[in-house]
Amino acid sequence: MSFPGSNELLFLLQGLKWTLLLSALGFVGGGIFGLLVALARTSRIKALSRGTAAYISVFQGTPLLMQLFVVYYGIALLGFSVAAWVAVMIALTLHASAFLGEIWRGAIEAIPQGQSEAANALGLHYVSRMKDIVLPQALRISLPATVGFLVQLIKGTSLAAIVGFIELTRTGQIISNQTYRPLLVFGIVGAIYFAICWPLSLYGTRLENRLAMAAR
Repeated sequence: MSFPGSNELLFLLQGLKWTLLLSALGFVGGGIFGLLVALARTSRIKALSRGTAAYISVFQGTPLLMQLFVVYYGIALLGFSVAAWVAVMIALTLHASAFLGEIWRGAIEAIPQGQSEAANALGLHYVSRMKDIVLPQALRISLPATVGFLVQLIKGTSLAAIVGFIELTRTGQIISNQTYRPLLVFGIVGAIYFAICWPLSLYGTRLENRLAMAAR
């Protein structure tokens, strides 16, 4: 079988679509829960702070592959039947929320304490203080690390192939088994990942350099 043919390329594009969709869903879901994790981690309530610290430690201290297995098979053991992509999305969301929560926790704590004290003196309540003063600055500080994590998350979606989900890497495996040209097939798959991740990495580096220059 010749490669690349139109059918194989369309199949790769289908896998790419799912890779991008999983990355987007995992990043958005992880961002929403990650913000809650960051706020709880910086809370003065010890139970919240310690609980989220343990949550972060678990997901940062275990491989994403194991997390995918636990979620995928754990949901089945609980008696629920969900599509593979749903299980993968849940695992990626949990994984991303731990890493983004820790990134944003560091950014929140990097804001000078005097700003929060000034906000308290002005009578601003917690929500206004975080929304209008702390979080906008923390978001700017954390952008390079956030973009860097997004790159890692995109590459991490390739592990979804282990639980049978057909994304970009899995489509490459299927086409390779059909064409017996693994070097060419995975060379193209790798080039697609590179075309997605390299511009994001450059963008993250530029943001980091810009922040460093602004801090001088």
